[in-house]
Amino acid sequence: MNELVIDRNAGGIDVALLFNKQLVELIKEESVSSFQIGDVYLGKVKKIMPNLNAAFLDVGHERDAFLHYTDLGANFKSILKLTKIITQGGLKKGSLDEFALEEEIVKTGKVSDILKKGDEILVQIFKEPIANKGPRITTDISFAGRYSVLVPFGKTIAISKKIDDPVHRKRLKQLTDAIRPKNFGIIIRTVAEEAGIEEIEVDLKGLITHWENMVSASRNAKPPFKVLGEISRTEALLRDLLNDDFSGIHINDAEYANTIKEYVGGIAQGRENIVKPYSGKIPIFQHFGIDKQIKSSFGKNVMFSNGAYLIIEHTEAMHVIDVNSGRKTTDASSQQENALKINMEATKEIARQLRLRDLGGIIVIDFIDLKSPTARKELHDSLTAAMKPDRSRHNILPMSKFGLIQVTRERVRPEMNIITSELCPSCNGTGTVVSSMLLSDNIEEKLAHLWSTQNVKKLTLKVNPIIKAYLTKGGFKSIRWKWYNKYRKWVKIEEDLNTHLTNFMILNESGEEIS
Repeated sequence: MNELVIDRNAGGIDVALLFNKQLVELIKEESVSSFQIGDVYLGKVKKIMPNLNAAFLDVGHERDAFLHYTDLGANFKSILKLTKIITQGGLKKGSLDEFALEEEIVKTGKVSDILKKGDEILVQIFKEPIANKGPRITTDISFAGRYSVLVPFGKTIAISKKIDDPVHRKRLKQLTDAIRPKNFGIIIRTVAEEAGIEEIEVDLKGLITHWENMVSASRNAKPPFKVLGEISRTEALLRDLLNDDFSGIHINDAEYANTIKEYVGGIAQGRENIVKPYSGKIPIFQHFGIDKQIKSSFGKNVMFSNGAYLIIEHTEAMHVIDVNSGRKTTDASSQQENALKINMEATKEIARQLRLRDLGGIIVIDFIDLKSPTARKELHDSLTAAMKPDRSRHNILPMSKFGLIQVTRERVRPEMNIITSELCPSCNGTGTVVSSMLLSDNIEEKLAHLWSTQNVKKLTLKVNPIIKAYLTKGGFKSIRWKWYNKYRKWVKIEEDLNTHLTNFMILNESGEEIS
């Protein structure tokens, strides 16, 4: 069963997706965030880069947005023409019924032949700014709904390949063809397989309204200008994933809970009751055990089954995941059976980690060596199945002779990087602590001061067990006996496991801390 846990806080909104209580996706949406996937901007060409066959556009970000020739789309000339018409006050109703489409561009053309510095054009974000790079954009604008995707200047109706029933495909094709507006293409999504004509029509009308709002906002605009914002990441997640497997959406903010309840009612009528406001005193992520899962899932070492673990390393060029058996043992009679079993279990955690951290680019996975071709194929199939729910585009190569599997995964948002370690209270992150010798001198100085200035008869020193051992080792030659011989005062030393290595407390005879 799927659950969403939403923490609305001062910094923005944190969304955790749970599958059978296990954290599988974590999304952070900052309150001041901009340039989200799906946002539409009116941009202006700043530079043409012939060597890259690309252009850089000013869309208002501190770094120019990147537009490659392959991201122009076949109907680039139509969107360029439309931009000029709209920004000059034309196309009052947003309809394309009377719009004359321009010829499509060739796939092997050059940016420099169709774009020039100073051109203004409507673009859409399809990769958010990452690290020191600006957003990546496309002029192939589209609007995604729950059941369909509206493609301006398109001419066809496409049905999701995952809908393989010919009866359903024919029905959806006929339904959509009857309501498709002129000069718009439509893509039918997988979730629409059992949907009725009314549901698809309502969804499509919402997308057309989205298009009309974009046209209206663009009229007489000057770049750089944000024309249209995409729905929130929470709503986008629900739009793409909401199904009968969702048992609850828990939100710690009553006002936002009403917003999400209204959205859920709009895309899945009758399911509003799964939205549940949370008002407990314990923070919502702590209540649902998410904080603990975050701490255990984002470190360098990740345990996944009875001592077996992953080591996840990051380099400039790629991510590397190493599968280790640890102390894990099974009842399998052979080492190869044991290795296959651990590897198969690792595929589930690897798929979860890629999705949870949103790792992109090249990922190299070093599994435990398998000699059998059958076992290698079985492992590859297992990883493929485990990654099937991952919505990011990915490709999994067969295992190499060295036991490595290479995965490429598209990342469209900044990688999730959470620090799971805490600052050491003893060294404050420096990696060094005061030497035991200097610490004993510090303790002696405090004791001598108390003995000489205050009328105290008995003092108790509470220290870490390691420090106690240092102060008392050697019997009559120990540091404590040296203090007694020097000051003719005896100090009782107690060990305290909760006292950090370089900390100590001095208590009077009533047990009160005096230093």
